[in-house]
Parts: sequence; C-alpha cells; structure tokens
Amino acid sequence: MNRFFVAESSIRDGRVLLGPEQAHQICHVLRLKKQDQIVVLDNQGSEYEVVIQTLERRSVEGRITARRAALGEPDVQVCVYQSLLSRDKFEWVLQKCTEVGVSRFVPVVTRRSIVQKAEQFKPERERRWVRIITEAAEQCGRGRIPQLEQPVKFDGCLYEAQSLDLCMLASTSAADGSLRQVMKNSAQSESRSVGIFIGPEGGFHPDELAAAQAAGIRDIGLGRRILRTETAALVLSALVLFELNQLQ
Repeated sequence: MNRFFVAESSIRDGRVLLGPEQAHQICHVLRLKKQDQIVVLDNQGSEYEVVIQTLERRSVEGRITARRAALGEPDVQVCVYQSLLSRDKFEWVLQKCTEVGVSRFVPVVTRRSIVQKAEQFKPERERRWVRIITEAAEQCGRGRIPQLEQPVKFDGCLYEAQSLDLCMLASTSAADGSLRQVMKNSAQSESRSVGIFIGPEGGFHPDELAAAQAAGIRDIGLGRRILRTETAALVLSALVLFELNQLQ
C-alpha cells in the first residue's frame, strides 16, 4: 500500500486528514478512489492502515482500521556528515542513505567543497531536500523521517560529533584501519549512535584530517579501491548498519 507521513495532529478520533500535496498525489497521480487503502505514518514510530472516505481537490480524509509499530526503523542512530556536492549527487546521497537507514544528515562545508558558503542555501533548496528524504522514507517503509540539519562548516561539527558513541571519517590514509577493525578494537559493537564523515571530491584537506583525529574521530579506509564520495556515503552507511546487526 502507498505510504504517507502526516503531522501527528492530523490523526484524531479514528480518522486522518491529508493535505493538498498528498491529495494531489492520491487523486491525480495514484488515482486512488474511495474505499482504497493507504498507510499513514505519524513520524513518531507508528503506522496506521486507513480506508479512504472522502476525496477532494485539497484534502483527503480516511478512517483508521489498524495501528501498529512501524518496523522499518533501525535501533541504531546513524548520522552522515556529508561534504556538500553538486546538487544531483547530494540529493542522491539523501535518497539512498535514507533507504538504507540513516537517521540524520548534516551538510558540511569543507575546504574542497564545491560550495564554500553555507548561507548560499535558500529555503527552497532545503524544502526540496526534505521532500526527497520524506518520499524516500515513505517508499522504503521507514517509520520516521530522517532529520536534515542546516549546512555547517567542518570545524563547527567536530565538537558535536564527539557526543556520539562512535564517529568515523573515511579517507584513503586509513590511519586507524578498516571499519571492522575500528569497531572491534574500540569495543563499539553495541554502539547506539554512530557518526560518519564523508569528504568532498578530492578528499579532506590534511588540516581537516588532523583536526578530526584530534577530536577523537577515527580515520578509516574502505578497501583497496577509491570510491566516489556519494558511493562512499552509501557503502559506509550500509556497512555500519550491517556490523551493528541492523540489516538482517
């Protein structure tokens, strides 16, 4: 069944109200009709089976027939600190990492990022990114929409990252070894929050690598082949979730 995130306030008294954008998709894109079933998610971890009752141009109302816990959420919180890329590549990272199970995205301005000023990002771009993440979460069966933070400079997110159980940075130097070695040697197999730093095309600047290591962020490698930055984001996210038994 088709899945839609709604505000928790839209669910009350056994009924749910969907807004204009979702009404357009339901009526004109999916061409659903009265008595068709959909799944509605409250972004709090629950999902509801809903039978459509009324279809209007700017709203759809349905009757809730069942409620259950959404099973698509990992038990581990993975945060991707992704260096800003070209629009298409960055949006690909948002979409695919949401599907894998990433819980939070922090766009990062690094020395070699294509975009050097976080303030260049306009509200319409942020809205587009949120829509991409939301649609990916609906499609893949997630129970919560991953968080999207405002773009920050590299140095600005190092302190925050230290609050996580484990934080790693992917580079070709791999000073601390492989992902598996770091997780095993650090006794972090039970980590509940993991940060992943992914650099720009061209990699992190040596000063950035030094600052990350000084902050306790582990410098790891991803094997013998050099991956594109968007590929590294997806591969490392999936490997972390696999190592923490979240992809069974």
